Amino acid sequence: MIVGLTGGIGSGKTTVLQMFEALGALSYVADLAAKELMCTDKTLRSQVLNLFGENSYVGDRLHREYISSIVFKEPAKLKQLNALVHPVVHAHFEQFKLDHPGRIILYESAILFEVGAENTFDYLILVTAPKQERIARILARDALSKEQIQQRMDNQSGDDAKIIRSHFVIQNHDLSTTRQQVQTVYEMLLQTQDATEKPTNIVKSS
Repeated sequence: MIVGLTGGIGSGKTTVLQMFEALGALSYVADLAAKELMCTDKTLRSQVLNLFGENSYVGDRLHREYISSIVFKEPAKLKQLNALVHPVVHAHFEQFKLDHPGRIILYESAILFEVGAENTFDYLILVTAPKQERIARILARDALSKEQIQQRMDNQSGDDAKIIRSHFVIQNHDLSTTRQQVQTVYEMLLQTQDATEKPTNIVKSS
């Protein structure tokens, strides 16, 4: 079973993913895979250099700060980068699935809906949190200004439309309640793993 896990920046996707892992799910973090592949895939690395120039890399390391400073100010550049990276990540994930048959796999990505990938999963889980709480988390976690955070939020679509299109919604406000929601959703995934038909528009929240 392949489950998409998504949510806006600062919503707490990583925390929720770790809770699912603790219950036995396998995870694939698209953002981490993309960063690794941009360094290790020679063709993709060459394409990134052509798009952003020699400052894209510092030795063998992807210069993430430099690329971020461009793509979050120039949406066209972000779209071009996604067009290069997503096919490579998709191929990598296809092999990952083949290597782990019979498992519940959570594919975590902040932009599943933005890239039109929602129909490739058996289920979709959306993680939400109040905007001010998301901003506070990012300020505590990353060396970003409020303006930079807002730029990143502006490049992601809002939750309202995503809620309607998701099978499960986890409201990540406090860890205890979040853990209860994760437990409930995971139990439902286990129950339906072998089902021939999946339910639609199942929303679980606190």
